[in-house]
Amino acid sequence: HNSARSEEPKVTPSLLMAVGSAVLGSLQFGYNTGVINAPQRSFYNETWLWRFSEPISHPALTALWSLTVAIFPVGGMIGSFSVGLFVNRFGRKNSMLGANVLAVLSAALMGLSQLASSFEMLIVGRFVVGVFCGLCTGFVPMYVEEISPTTLRGALGTLHQLGVVIGILLAQILGLEWLLGSLSLWPVLLSFTVLPALLQCVLLPFCPESPRYLLINCSQESEAHEVLVKLRGTENVAEDMQEMREESHRMQQETSVSILELLRTPAYKQPLMVAVMLQLSQQLSGINAVFYYSTGIFEKAGVSQPVYATIGTGVVNTAFTVVSLFVVERVGRRPLHLIGLMGMAVSAVFLTVLLFLGKEQLAWMSYVSIAAIFSFVAFFEIGPGPIPWFIVAELFSQGPRPAAVAVAGFSNWSANFLVGICFQYIEQLCGPFVFIIFTVLLLAFFIFTYFKVPETKGRTFEEISAGFKRAGAGGADKYSLHLPGCQEAELSPFPAPMPHIVHIVYRILDFALTKV
Repeated sequence: HNSARSEEPKVTPSLLMAVGSAVLGSLQFGYNTGVINAPQRSFYNETWLWRFSEPISHPALTALWSLTVAIFPVGGMIGSFSVGLFVNRFGRKNSMLGANVLAVLSAALMGLSQLASSFEMLIVGRFVVGVFCGLCTGFVPMYVEEISPTTLRGALGTLHQLGVVIGILLAQILGLEWLLGSLSLWPVLLSFTVLPALLQCVLLPFCPESPRYLLINCSQESEAHEVLVKLRGTENVAEDMQEMREESHRMQQETSVSILELLRTPAYKQPLMVAVMLQLSQQLSGINAVFYYSTGIFEKAGVSQPVYATIGTGVVNTAFTVVSLFVVERVGRRPLHLIGLMGMAVSAVFLTVLLFLGKEQLAWMSYVSIAAIFSFVAFFEIGPGPIPWFIVAELFSQGPRPAAVAVAGFSNWSANFLVGICFQYIEQLCGPFVFIIFTVLLLAFFIFTYFKVPETKGRTFEEISAGFKRAGAGGADKYSLHLPGCQEAELSPFPAPMPHIVHIVYRILDFALTKV
């Protein structure tokens, strides 16, 4: 396959509009992740007082609060798992459109909960918006990957994560006490999620359906051609069309794959393991722990205005996602993910030391701990933040892609849920040493990525899945994607012979994983 494409693909207005409209869904995910804050707690107390004429007990408040926070990822698990049901039946674009019904419903439930004096409405609203965000985390990366030219896939795929982090930042800023984070205005803060939904409903009808879906799933060749010409801004789309036709031909042999078939088929085992492990490396890295508790960590570190330090974290978050956006096609997925994981592990060690010594209350230490948090977040957004979302769509061909996106998304949301539920208990047990657990996990994911994750930069979906099929016998390590006409996949920024200890640890992990 010729790597030098006949024309350098450009970002056309049509492509930009389609990707921009889609990532409004990502923005929703970020916004609803970052929006839960303190004023809602007092709402629980007031409602309880009004109903039962006594203040709510501390355990009851903690339980209700945990439920409010945790029901969101539960909805996300359900939403992400259902992705496949919609995308093949209604198409990528209409699925995104239809999901907005859930966003509007949840905004109504959460926005009116105070008027109705019902925290149950707030909890149900959080659940509904969770389902919506779960669907978005599947629909958006899949649509973006399918409409993007091969050489821009990584950069445009990173826009999903950029949408997420801008959403988080927006929630942090609007949630300031003197904006919408007040006792009277928090329902507005929660129902704000209706605005991106309405905007997306206006924009999406003007965007094209995924050409891969049109040609491969619906056999509508002329429509697919028309859409491609619009997206690429050139009549010269023969190569893309040919690649899709070949895949369509292969699809007739493998057809649409259900989740069960995906899990049972040996050929998909390797790419699925990579997809799931990368999703877990994102959630089990401790990033949510840092975000959930950043204000507290800053307070412990003695920062006088912790809220602003938290917003600073959001700004760093956004800035480094933009960095990743510009380097992911130059450097590749593997090196960025590896650098990110290692950088986070080092930052986590620093954080642990600082939190442990924090009892001494030295002035300079509060600044160092802020620097450690900022560097942790920065390294996260270089690799583990954006890459797992879009690499799933890259690892699979059209047939198994929806099922794979569903399984990977489900594992991401499940891990998100577990961290949210367990973190406070583990933190009480381990105190300052809690980040050591994440350090160990980060190193394990680093080893896994080093040995198992292939480079997908600049390859067509077909070349990537062919690489896995060939490597099926020997495990898809970084040497496995020796594709005709492609530069070798040996893109590791690290020396080849890793120390023996690492190799032994890796072998044990590999043995355990293959047995699982």
